[in-house]
Amino acid sequence: MIKFLNFIDDYRKIEKPILYIIISEFFIQLVNATFINVLPIYMKELNYSNEYVALYTTFRYLGVFLLALPFGYFLKKRKLIPLFYISNIFLPIFGVLVVACIFFKLEWLSYVALFLWGSSFTFMQIPISPFILRNCKKQNHTAAISLSYTTWSFGALISGVIITVLQFIDKDLFNSQFILLLFSFVGLGGIYFLLKTKTFTEILENGYQEKTAKSNPVKERTDWLLIIKALIPTLIIATGAGLTIPFISLFFHEVHNLSIGQFSILSSIAALLVIYGALMVPKIKKYIGYKIAIPTSQSLAVISLVALATTQYYNQFPIAVVIAAVCYLLRQPLMNMAGPMTTELVLNYVGPNNREVTSGLTSAIWSGSWVVIGYIVKILFAYHFAFVNIFLITSLLYAFGVIMYYLLILDFNKREKLGLIK
Repeated sequence: MIKFLNFIDDYRKIEKPILYIIISEFFIQLVNATFINVLPIYMKELNYSNEYVALYTTFRYLGVFLLALPFGYFLKKRKLIPLFYISNIFLPIFGVLVVACIFFKLEWLSYVALFLWGSSFTFMQIPISPFILRNCKKQNHTAAISLSYTTWSFGALISGVIITVLQFIDKDLFNSQFILLLFSFVGLGGIYFLLKTKTFTEILENGYQEKTAKSNPVKERTDWLLIIKALIPTLIIATGAGLTIPFISLFFHEVHNLSIGQFSILSSIAALLVIYGALMVPKIKKYIGYKIAIPTSQSLAVISLVALATTQYYNQFPIAVVIAAVCYLLRQPLMNMAGPMTTELVLNYVGPNNREVTSGLTSAIWSGSWVVIGYIVKILFAYHFAFVNIFLITSLLYAFGVIMYYLLILDFNKREKLGLIK
């Protein structure tokens, strides 16, 4: 048991102000996870069509997509903690507004509310990794980024457990609307932890503190070639993810006849494995490094996805759903544990002067690709493409992305030896 939990030591070393910021991020993710899972159900209960549900979801990602790049430019040499306050305050407020607009069928105002809700999320999502790299000790970078990365899984897990308990107590009292409003107000809890950082002196960039940071036009120049090289693997992986992740539950429902409740249990187990895998990242990086850890975990995840997809060929046999479930439980932590390492790799590769822009572009890539790919998948379904074929396309994209990450790691090591990366 001690060895099973020995990774905790890596997280005890993280500076308290950084921990408080990450806890405040957890409250944001708690609201985010609840809205992703419950809002579509709430809209269906109010007789919104599937097309409207999909369109409303698009506006949530549209806010992130449109603001990501200009916001990345805005962050350079600026204090980031005030932005976390904006996210922690306005995400819950706009969440309440979204629920109200949908309830009263205020169509255009609903679009605006969802756009603002998604935009509020960017004030935490984009600055958090650059903030960690600026203000955390170098030896704690991997642990802090990994912990930040798990806030989504923790939020989804805690949200799911609370919702399940409330629904068990009284489904009519704790209905979808009540749950959305409840978690919106709970999201304000992150402000308490932000207030605990009031005495913290934030480092703005390159080791300079707020009052001593100086502008240097040469150093501030954005290296677009470096950023593009760093983000090519992300673009490939994000495109593949957009083809598969939103439709995993549908795959299990239509191919293997799993109910929503059964898939929820499977997802909860997967979330626990994702959390544990992500928290193990500092140990994994320490013992085997980027060069082995990233390609190996991603390659095993690709193999698991292929095995998962091909269960559709023999889904008439009872063993098929068991194999699919096992492959899903393997794929989720394997692919996600690479996330903190690739984030740290990319942001260190582009250097301090390009981190904020790169973080903004990363968010834009994920949000934009999910919006575009979502429409492409609808077209594929319209032409009766089987899940297995769509998932195999994802596997090919993932495999190509793994190769590109490996080449990026080789270039990272080369630049590090030349003293270009510190």
